Amino acid sequence: MSYRRISYAVWEITLKCNLACQHCGSRAGHTRTKELSTEEALNLVKQMAEVGIAEVTLIGGEAFLRPDWLEIAQAITSAGMLCGMTTGGYGITVETARRMKDAGIKVVSVSVDGLETTHDRLRGRVGSWQWAFKTMSHLKEVGIPFGCNTQINRLSAPEFPRIYECIRDAGVFAWQIQLTVPMGNAADNSEILLQPCELLDVYPMIARVAQRAKQEGVQVQAGNNIGYYGPYERLLRGGEAWSFWQGCSAGLSALGIEADGAIKGCPSLPTSAYTGGNIRDYSLRTIIEETEELRFNLGAGTPKGTEHLWGFCKSCEFAELCRGGCSWTAHVFFDKRGNNPYCHHRALTQAERGLRERVFLQHQAKGTPFDNGEFGLIEEPINAPWPENDPLHFTADTIQWPQGWEESQPVASLISSSH
Repeated sequence: MSYRRISYAVWEITLKCNLACQHCGSRAGHTRTKELSTEEALNLVKQMAEVGIAEVTLIGGEAFLRPDWLEIAQAITSAGMLCGMTTGGYGITVETARRMKDAGIKVVSVSVDGLETTHDRLRGRVGSWQWAFKTMSHLKEVGIPFGCNTQINRLSAPEFPRIYECIRDAGVFAWQIQLTVPMGNAADNSEILLQPCELLDVYPMIARVAQRAKQEGVQVQAGNNIGYYGPYERLLRGGEAWSFWQGCSAGLSALGIEADGAIKGCPSLPTSAYTGGNIRDYSLRTIIEETEELRFNLGAGTPKGTEHLWGFCKSCEFAELCRGGCSWTAHVFFDKRGNNPYCHHRALTQAERGLRERVFLQHQAKGTPFDNGEFGLIEEPINAPWPENDPLHFTADTIQWPQGWEESQPVASLISSSH
């Protein structure tokens, strides 16, 4: 019987990038030292098929800057796996899009992190927003289905409803959203990160947009650090009875591959703490089956599954099911997993207690790909004066609602709340 624990892989095939994003967790720009050769990459494709991976998403850096990227995509397709791609979209011409389709790339996600000025600021290159939308038009022309992905932070959050209208009009079928967290470059730009207590205003906005998107045929896909047992959980995760967060899937259904052959249980996890091995040293099957870094979630549903929890998450009523939310998010804030400050249920519970939480940087990141610093946590009265000199503070009043949305039905009246 074939081995089927992991079914989805995200593969960084190069760290080379033509953008310079303020929030890039991998600090992409230049190629990694000793990135996999074509021969090694094609051998890895074969091994992925052998362990039962069904879908592979190519990322970077910027994947199309690797000369043999379409050869890799074709090999993935020929091996019977679905090949997708995530891109910043800067420089994908119609001809490139045609070559992508010919190579078997079935779906593409284009990163859009704000309206034009904000997007270009975050992406570090003027014209990157225009290129993202050109790329979407080129994908549409050649018949490759496409969606978008958006990082939600203090710069993009006020524009969130208007971002939706832009990408809806561009023709996306899906929109993946996640909160920006302090990994890599984002750890050096922590002023753009949402404060945990600001989630109280963020989630009603997200839910209202998601409700409208559902009505208009755009599927909102919640990233792994979105939600957690608030009143909008099912809406944000698909709307079905069992559509709610059920714990970190790193090493269970997901796999992350770095361009030099390092294997992790999730592409976002910090390299130093979560690399199980390198494909140059061990087979993919051996790394998946035998290394603790890819097995730490196998205790889910047993007492071992909650041993790592601490702080608020340790005593939470959802602890056994949630297991501390997204391991990546918790680790990059506190340098260890098990206590996740980006939780809607947590923010609501603290508010009911008359409290709010804020984070502050204690130790800087080292400056390497997929690194993190360490933050401290402040718990204070919810009505305490907000710190001065914080111009990016997010509140409901800063949201830019499109014209005509004022009359739309509030989501709070559509979905029952447990809080």
